[in-house]
Amino acid sequence: MNPIAAVICNYNKSKYVTECIQSVLESTFSNFDLIVVDNASTDDSVKCIRERYEGKLTLLENAENLGGSGGFNTGIGYAMERGYEYIWCLDNDVLVDENALGALYDFLEKNPQAGMAGSKVYHMEEPDYVQQFGIDVDFEHFCCEAKYYNRLEDGSMPEVVYSDAVAACSVLVRTSLIRQIGMLPEENFLYWDDTEWGYRCNLAGCLVASVGASKVLHSMGAKKESVNTFPTYYAWRNWIRFFMKYTDEEKWEAMCESFLEGIFEIVYDGFYKGEENRTKTVMAAYDDALHGIVGKAGEERIFPLDKKDEKLRAILDKAAWAEIRTAEEGMDTGGLEERILALFPEMEIRKAGAERNRGKEETETGGGLGKRENGAEETGRRFILCRDIFMQGDYSEGDIFVDMEGRIMENEEDFFKVFNKGYSYQTFLFMQKPLFMERVRAMRKDL
Repeated sequence: MNPIAAVICNYNKSKYVTECIQSVLESTFSNFDLIVVDNASTDDSVKCIRERYEGKLTLLENAENLGGSGGFNTGIGYAMERGYEYIWCLDNDVLVDENALGALYDFLEKNPQAGMAGSKVYHMEEPDYVQQFGIDVDFEHFCCEAKYYNRLEDGSMPEVVYSDAVAACSVLVRTSLIRQIGMLPEENFLYWDDTEWGYRCNLAGCLVASVGASKVLHSMGAKKESVNTFPTYYAWRNWIRFFMKYTDEEKWEAMCESFLEGIFEIVYDGFYKGEENRTKTVMAAYDDALHGIVGKAGEERIFPLDKKDEKLRAILDKAAWAEIRTAEEGMDTGGLEERILALFPEMEIRKAGAERNRGKEETETGGGLGKRENGAEETGRRFILCRDIFMQGDYSEGDIFVDMEGRIMENEEDFFKVFNKGYSYQTFLFMQKPLFMERVRAMRKDL
């Protein structure tokens, strides 16, 4: 019997998963059996796998989407029942080097103190740059750090890195360790499951290693918001729960304040810009984390992205030109120009000081008058691009401020919101912190 079961978890990525399978089957180390778990895909994944790889792998089909952790656990459970010594977990959007598995196996065979070994992961789109080479948990800032993130591969990185966790996109785990610490935390559904798995490994007294000789490419595009707030919900809920479960008691208060500050920033930003959906998702994730609601997201948790530009449209509705100047030297105005031209493709974009000087009447109106060739008056609006309107401090009368996050300060109502942000945060903290602390105590008491 082969010592290794390679488990690929797939959901709706027929092209990626077939390319991943092909790269695995081309491995120089061949003492493994391949198991592909399909998480109730609605595309042609199952058909493609069967047509191309019949007889070369075991295909397990879940009746419903169990998430990344649940999908992996289907394959892990199947492999454990059959007595494999090691299990190699692989995301469906990786391509593995022909020596990737052999390097992991050789390392664990020679280093019995290590419980799991991950690959050195490179960006699929930029293969000369590292995506992660181990993951560390930061209990000072309550976040995770991907080691060597975006580092150019220049041969100077260590051959082996030890850390708190590794990404499950490519990790070889001893079956004996899984029997000790459990399978991936299925209640997560998605995200933070591999971090918690690695952290449990360390708590059990086994090392978590990343092996530089084991190289894989990873796409990772799905973790960004593109259509809706799906990734935001799982990232926030499981992030909060992880630190509620593992933060030492003397840091509970700092942990609560850190999360509440981050949540408030999203809430206030959504309130200011009139974009509610991301705010609703984050607040739902926070509430579910506090009350132990896990697994697949329930109703009223995930919403379409609702980025709006109605305010900018109203400001420029009858303008013939828009002038942009920056609060600091060297700032790129491209983002604001793109927003304006997306709304008004024919709009003339002017750069401050290039052809015109500001006059008193222009300052007072916040825009200005110019002359058309036929002598008729034309109107325009003037914008100052700054890094953050909440930190700007110097607000000139008549100017419209726009910051790098797309927030616009045009009038007295906007100024009131900017001015009162600090007080609003203190009110939010005052309301939420006692509840957060109480739920942390309750969770830790029950663990």
